[in-house]
Amino acid sequence: MTAFDQMRRNRDVLFFLLNGLGWAGWGIAQAADTTLFGTLEPRYVLVIALAVGAGILISTPLRYICRVLWRQRPPVLLAGGLMAAYAAALPMRAVSNLAVQHFVEPDLTFNHWYEIFSGVMWSTYLFTCWMGLYFGFRFYEANQRERETALRATSLAQSAQLKMLRYQLNPHFLFNTLNAISTLVLDQKNGIANTVVTRLADFLRYTLDQDPMKTVTLAQEISALKLYTEIEEMRFGSRLQVVIAIDPAAGSVSVPSLLLQPLIENAIKYAISPREQGGRICVAGHLLGGDVVISVDDDGPGVIDTARIDSGRGVGLRNTRERLSVMYGNRAKIDLSAANPGLRITLQFPQHP
Repeated sequence: MTAFDQMRRNRDVLFFLLNGLGWAGWGIAQAADTTLFGTLEPRYVLVIALAVGAGILISTPLRYICRVLWRQRPPVLLAGGLMAAYAAALPMRAVSNLAVQHFVEPDLTFNHWYEIFSGVMWSTYLFTCWMGLYFGFRFYEANQRERETALRATSLAQSAQLKMLRYQLNPHFLFNTLNAISTLVLDQKNGIANTVVTRLADFLRYTLDQDPMKTVTLAQEISALKLYTEIEEMRFGSRLQVVIAIDPAAGSVSVPSLLLQPLIENAIKYAISPREQGGRICVAGHLLGGDVVISVDDDGPGVIDTARIDSGRGVGLRNTRERLSVMYGNRAKIDLSAANPGLRITLQFPQHP
């Protein structure tokens, strides 16, 4: 934390610093005005210095009055502020007028006691401006706090939503994989089942190590994806072929972790598993301007109406869409099109969230 940040947190130090600088600036302006219209003599400097000191002392308790007025309704704040400014102007004028009499015009006399407060309306205007600045700072701070609170609430909501979507993914994948292992055991393929369990353990370890709110490089995502596809290739044997072609330039780009696994899972479930001859899945990725473009193709039967895929392909595609929306907003796109044969799902999102 910098010294300025520490000062901002200590409101008393910040107030006295800004208040002192403000009154010093007013004093310099008074001295400059006197210089323009005459000679700035040391006695005038002393009068200005006393006025500056009086302003600092009087405005200090005025701060606490302003704190009380800040919590009132606008009419009360306005009326109370004008009364407080007038009350603060009275001692200010008394100090200034007595200083002028003592140091500048010794022959000056006050015929009536209230003449010591002459010029009070000008000083009232001065303190009204002071209070306007004070309330302006308070309004700015309140607005900033509300904005920060709203941003923090939005961030927490997005984090909660993204974690919820991520927690939907893992049980879904785990359920399907355990079913595959059960099938292998029933088919007396214990060696393959043991290998699948090992791959599953590695994959689950990866998912537990990854924070769902953080991103990984595309190269790391592909490595995790290969753990999953190896499990499925052991299950389907020669019926499943997975081809991955990622542009090396895109390997270091950050992407949401486990983004592609549900898309591959859907392709296996709807394009590979129902067909006796199986099929092929291709994953490709490259950079396009400032965006990352990743496509997942299968050579299955495809679909006629891509608008119905969300309901047919379950939570996988929907979660992928929602995860991208949470992280990138409307800058992320998911397009579905015919791959001739099969289906192509294209993801496009910025390189930086």
